[in-house]
Amino acid sequence: MEALVWIYMINATLLTVHEIDSAYWHEWKLFKLPGGIGGFLLIHLPLVFLILFGLVELCHSSLTGLIISLFLSLSGFLAFLLHMTFLARGGKEFRAPISIVILITIMVVSFLQAGITVYLLSSK
Repeated sequence: MEALVWIYMINATLLTVHEIDSAYWHEWKLFKLPGGIGGFLLIHLPLVFLILFGLVELCHSSLTGLIISLFLSLSGFLAFLLHMTFLARGGKEFRAPISIVILITIMVVSFLQAGITVYLLSSK
């Protein structure tokens, strides 16, 4: 479980940094979200809370922590796939080398996190 806690923290950090990058690229426009930067930030308040709550629950070896870990890894897959789709369609956003490296790293870490999480869920 301790290894999963560290992998969860790494992925949570990567996804948080990606969201900072998303603010730079005005992601709310890309997804046609209402409210501009204010709405974008408001959406992230419960998401950041949930990520931190999941880490606490994972540290307690709870089933809730494992479920949130699975959702976090799935969020990483989704972030990677959505942004790569936008890039493949010629989108101008997220073309900076660091943006691409973060997205690829999220995919790799999410794969590892999902595998460990599913293994631990199956042994409960």
